[in-house]
Amino acid sequence: MAYAWQDKLEKLDNFRWKIPQSYKPGMKVPGLIYASEKLLTGIINDKAPEQVANVAFLPGIVKYSLAMPDIHWGYGFSIGGVAATDPENGGVIAPGGIGYDICCGVRLVRSDLTLDELKPRLETLVNALFNNIPSGVGSSGDIKASAKEEEEIFLKGAAWAVKKGYGVKEDLDFTEDRGSIEGADPSGVSKRAYERGRDQSGTLGSGNHFLEVQVIDEIYDEEKADIFSLFKGQITMMIHSGSRGLGYQICDDYVKGMISCLDKYNINVPDRQLACAPLNSPEGKSYLGAMKCAANYAWLNRQCLMHLARNAFEKVFNKSWNSLGLKLVYDVAHNIAKMEKHKVDGKERLLCVHRKGATRAFPPGHPELPEAYKKTGQPVIIPGDMGTFSYVLAGTEGSMRETFGSTCHGAGRCLSRSGAVKVCAGRSIDKELFNKSGIIVRAKTRTTLAEEAPEAYKDVGEVVDVVHGAGLSKKVCRMRPLGVIKG
Repeated sequence: MAYAWQDKLEKLDNFRWKIPQSYKPGMKVPGLIYASEKLLTGIINDKAPEQVANVAFLPGIVKYSLAMPDIHWGYGFSIGGVAATDPENGGVIAPGGIGYDICCGVRLVRSDLTLDELKPRLETLVNALFNNIPSGVGSSGDIKASAKEEEEIFLKGAAWAVKKGYGVKEDLDFTEDRGSIEGADPSGVSKRAYERGRDQSGTLGSGNHFLEVQVIDEIYDEEKADIFSLFKGQITMMIHSGSRGLGYQICDDYVKGMISCLDKYNINVPDRQLACAPLNSPEGKSYLGAMKCAANYAWLNRQCLMHLARNAFEKVFNKSWNSLGLKLVYDVAHNIAKMEKHKVDGKERLLCVHRKGATRAFPPGHPELPEAYKKTGQPVIIPGDMGTFSYVLAGTEGSMRETFGSTCHGAGRCLSRSGAVKVCAGRSIDKELFNKSGIIVRAKTRTTLAEEAPEAYKDVGEVVDVVHGAGLSKKVCRMRPLGVIKG
C-alpha cells in the first residue's frame, strides 16, 4: 500500500528522513524520522509516519515531530515518537504522546557473577524468579498498600519502597529522577485508578513486560563499561515494567476527558487520538499531576520487582544480594512527559518533552545525572526481543542538539500482536528458543509467547546502529539472553 507521505519523504543522510512541513496544511513543523534504508523499508508499510506528520499539528510544538528507528503505529503518537511543546507559546500536553503504560521503563542490574558460575544454576534461578515475581494480566502481589499508603506512593515513588525495606538508598541514586518526580497530585487520580493500582506493586504484568537474565558478550567502549561496572562474561538482569492498571486507567480517563478541550481551546488536529490541552490550562495541569502519580508508582513497581528478584538470587545462591553484587546500574523511563530546559535557536527554553517509546539520552556533565556518570553520559538501556541481544549505550551531546536528549527505547514491533499469533500458530516458542539458543523461557500463557516471538520485532542491532551512527547515543556493551520471565 502506498501512502502520500512517501513521495514527499526527503533523505537528509544515511540516518535521517524528513517529512516536509508542506506535506499537510496545518503542520507547524516538519517531521524527522531516524532510520536506515533497511529499516525504512518496513516503516513505509506502517501508518506510523502519517502519525509523525499528525503530531506536527500540536500547538506550541518546537523544531520537529520526531521518530526514533524503532517507530511503529501507536495510539495518537507513533511508538518511538518524540515531541517538545513550549508552554509560553500555547504548548499542549497530549496523553497520546505518553501512552497508556505511563512511565513504563527499564532497569538494568549488574552482578559479580560470571557465566561459568551461573550456568549450573540457571534453570533453578529462572524457576525461582518465575515463582517469586507475580506476572500476567491483572496479576496482584504480596506487596500491598492501604489507601493512605497508595497516596504516599504517588508522592514518593521508589523512596516508599526503600523506606519499607524493599531496597537501599543507593538504588534511588541510580534511578531517573531518583524514582520520584515532583508535582504529583493525587487529587487528579480517579477512584477506579486507585483501585487498579492497590494490589499491583511488585508485579510484572503482561505483553512486552519481562525480566531477563543476561550475559555481557561484547564490549564496545571499555572506559564507559568500566565506569558502569560492566565487563565481558558478567551476568546482568534487565527488568521492563510500568505503572500497570493504574497508569492505563489514568490515561484512559484523561484521553476521553480531553476530547472536549479541542473545541474549548480551538485546537485543530487531524486525529482525535491527539486530544490535548494547553499546559497552562486547568485540564493540562490536572493531567500532568495525575501522570506524575503514575510515574512515581511505576518507579515504585520496578523497585519492588528488583527486590523480589534479589530475593530469588539469594535463595538460589545462598548468599545476600549485596555479596552477589546485585547493584542497580540505572533505571530509565520511556513513556512520559517531562518539563526540561533545552536550547532552541540558541536560547534556553522550558519545554514539555513527550517521549512515547523513547528514552532519555542525556550527555556527559548533565546536571540531572548521578555524579558517577557525569563523565560518561547517561546509561541508555535498549532491550531487544527475548531471542536476541540487548544493549547499553551512553547519552551524547548529539541527542541534546537534535532530539531534546532522546533516543530509541527498544527494537520496536514489526508485527502486531494478532499478526504474531497468526504467524506462530501451532509452534512452541519456548522450545524453539531453548533448542536454538539455550534460552530458558517461562510465561503465564502460550499466547504471550506467540505475541512476543522474536520475528514480531525489528532487528535491534540495526535499530541501535542507527542511533549510534546518528550520534544520539553511543554503544557501550551488548548482552545475550539466558533466561526470560514473561507475563
